[in-house]
Amino acid sequence: MFKIRVRGPRACFTRPELKAERVSYDVITPSATIGILEAILWKPAIRWHVKWIDVLAPVRWASSRTNEVANKASARNEHIVADSSTERQQRNMVYLRDVDYVIGVDFSMTEHAGERDSVQKFNDMFARRLSLGQHFRPPVLGVREFPAIVEEAPAEYTPQDLTRPYGRMFFGYDHPGEGKRPMFFDAKIVKGRLEVPDRRSVLLAHGHRSVQC
Repeated sequence: MFKIRVRGPRACFTRPELKAERVSYDVITPSATIGILEAILWKPAIRWHVKWIDVLAPVRWASSRTNEVANKASARNEHIVADSSTERQQRNMVYLRDVDYVIGVDFSMTEHAGERDSVQKFNDMFARRLSLGQHFRPPVLGVREFPAIVEEAPAEYTPQDLTRPYGRMFFGYDHPGEGKRPMFFDAKIVKGRLEVPDRRSVLLAHGHRSVQC
């Protein structure tokens, strides 16, 4: 298992039930963590798992208003001119300030692993890329405007003295591609640590009878 430190001046782990405005969860979600891990090392042969999240910094909030456009660019329409009120949209964002986490993560081999793939191979690969600061794409804290600093966790640290339930938290999707369904779990922080259930138990809780993790 790896212990990584993830921190940054701003973060927004958007609650999916609030679509009109971006409002962050109080703490980084497993889905956002996996996005950071896959930015450093993504291979079809492995699947990342988040074990626990330690909160090192106090939960602080800030808000901002951003200008966005209603439509997306496409191959046929590469440019969007926001020259009308129907194209321009203003959205509020309630985000976190000065976040700092130590996260326990692990991975398992998938059915796409080849004969030359092994746990040790990907252990070494991830450790090397983490130590050198290498990534396939910039890791972010929820949204691309908020870059993440990812590094090896310190040998000693002190989590926040925080204990409270958070209710339903977004875990991830049940499978990639069309028809995917969001999955949630009951989140609770005890003495600064959020324990994350394994993917198998979350899938079973959402009615999946045949589970492949």
